[in-house]
Amino acid sequence: MGKAARKSAKASAGAASSPRIRKCEWGKIAVEGSGTFKDAKLYPGGAREWDWDETGTQHQPGILPADVQELVDAGATVIVLSQGMLGRLNIDLDTLLALSRKKVQVHILKTEDAVRRYNDLRKTEKVGALIHTTC
Repeated sequence: MGKAARKSAKASAGAASSPRIRKCEWGKIAVEGSGTFKDAKLYPGGAREWDWDETGTQHQPGILPADVQELVDAGATVIVLSQGMLGRLNIDLDTLLALSRKKVQVHILKTEDAVRRYNDLRKTEKVGALIHTTC
């Protein structure tokens, strides 16, 4: 993640709400006030494209600690991790251990369920999410 993106996430940390996901379908997610992305990082106060190349993320070993750090830095106390529409994206064990040490609650779901859970949680929690819109 670039310096500007980190500053943006940190500046948003005081914001109480996370943006609503308007629509999610294969290969595309629309986030209220932020635009449309292939994959998305959502956090209190904002959202942006989730670019796997930033951290070297692949389906195996899966979501890495560096992928979720921006969400934690932005103030998320609950994080929803999407495993993709078909459940093929794994979660690296180090990611779960890091979030546990930080006392961050984690929900791991296929994309459609992850979107529903995130939109419900955003009403009452400082929630972040990583949403993968394909496999």
